[in-house]
Amino acid sequence: MQRKDFIKSLGILAATSLSSNVIGNTFKVNSNSLKIKKGLGFWMIKEELSLLDKFKLVKDLGFDGIEFNSPLDLPLKDLLEARDKTGVEIPSTVNKDHWGKPISDPDPAIRQFTIDSMSRSLEQTKELGGDTVLLVPGVVSDTVSYKTAYDNALDSIRKMIPHAEKTGVKIALENVWNNFILSPIEAKDFLDKIDHPLVGWYFDLGNILRYGWPDHWLEVLGDKVFKLHVKEYSKKIMNEQGLGKGFNVELTQGDVNWSQVMKTIKNINYKGQYMTLEVNGGDRTVLKKLSEQLDTIIKS
Repeated sequence: MQRKDFIKSLGILAATSLSSNVIGNTFKVNSNSLKIKKGLGFWMIKEELSLLDKFKLVKDLGFDGIEFNSPLDLPLKDLLEARDKTGVEIPSTVNKDHWGKPISDPDPAIRQFTIDSMSRSLEQTKELGGDTVLLVPGVVSDTVSYKTAYDNALDSIRKMIPHAEKTGVKIALENVWNNFILSPIEAKDFLDKIDHPLVGWYFDLGNILRYGWPDHWLEVLGDKVFKLHVKEYSKKIMNEQGLGKGFNVELTQGDVNWSQVMKTIKNINYKGQYMTLEVNGGDRTVLKKLSEQLDTIIKS
C-alpha cells in the first residue's frame, strides 16, 4: 500500500485498534483533555494466582492495563477471557525475540526470524485489542558496527511495515542500552527515514538517564512517542556502584525530574494514553506501593 493511501485509512483503523473500556482511575493531567492510564508488565505480578485473579488484583490496585511479551506464551483465549471479565486492557506487547536475534544482525536469517516474530506479535496484539508492539531497533557491539546495525535495522523495519498495515498495530522502537541511536535528534532522523505513521517510539523515561534527560527526547520526538515506560534511575548510585545499580532506587527518589516530564508529556499532547511500569514487581503490597508512586508521578 502506498503511504498516502494508507494514511487515508487510519481513521478506520483507529476505531478498531484499542478497546475503549476505561477504568475509573484514569487521570486527567492538569485539567487538560490529555488522559493517562496506568499499566504494568505482567512479569511484575509475583503472586501465586490464576491468570484471571491476577487481572482482578491489577484492577483492584488501580491499574488500567497489563503489558505482555509476544509472541505469547499464554493461550490467547485465556487472556481475552480475563480481559473481558475484568475490563483490564492489554494495550501493548513487547516482542521477546529482538535481543536474542536482533534485526540489525549481519546474518539475514537471524533478521528474518525476528521480522517473522514481529508479524506474529502484531497479529496477536490486534487480537488482544492492543495498538502497539515494542521493538528494540538494533544492537551495536564489538562485532556489529554502527553502520551495519543502522542499515540492517532500517531495512528490517521497512519489511515489517506491510504486517503493521495489515493489522493497524504500531511498531514502537525502544532503546535499552543497546549502544544504538544515542540522541533524540538521531532518533527523529531515523524515524524520518522510515517515514510511516505506524512506526514511532516507545520511550523509556528512566533508561535514558544514562545518556541524557527524558524531557529533551520527548520534546524532539513529539507525536512519534507512541507509548511510555516508567522507571527510576539514580546517577549517584550509578557512579558509586555501577551502571545497572542505578535502577536500585524508589520511584520519585532518583534523578528523573517528574514534574518536568509530565509538563512535556502534556506539551507534546501525548496520544498513547499509557504510562506503563517496567520495574521490579512483587506481591500485592509491593504493587500497591508502585501504583501509588505512579499516581504521584502522574500528578506531578
